[in-house]
Amino acid sequence: QVQLVESGGGLVQPGGSLRLSCAASGFYLDFYSIGWFRQAPGKEREGISCISSSGLNTDYADSVKGRFTIFRDNRKNTAYLQMNNLKPEDTAVYYCATASIPITISTMYPNFFDSWGQGTQVTVSS
Repeated sequence: QVQLVESGGGLVQPGGSLRLSCAASGFYLDFYSIGWFRQAPGKEREGISCISSSGLNTDYADSVKGRFTIFRDNRKNTAYLQMNNLKPEDTAVYYCATASIPITISTMYPNFFDSWGQGTQVTVSS
């Protein structure tokens, strides 16, 4: 069964950090670009970061650039999103997804992505 499972979300104070994980089962992540999206209540799903299949190329939305880092460990079949200096506006459900084509921030259209995780809630609040 092809599955992506996100974990690592939670409640954190402004300025804090979280690391999200995206674990794949039933297939190998090696062949796929990976994107992280988020969706806040009442807002559209937003692509915030992506990484190439090799891990050599990464891209970020301006809203998270310099604070978030995407990386992957293909040996563990897992991708990650390290989130530092979190702000209340980062509060959202975070999703990972895979794409069979190279992706950049400007091409992170949800319909380009094949498989999605169930999402993990991140809440930034004091």
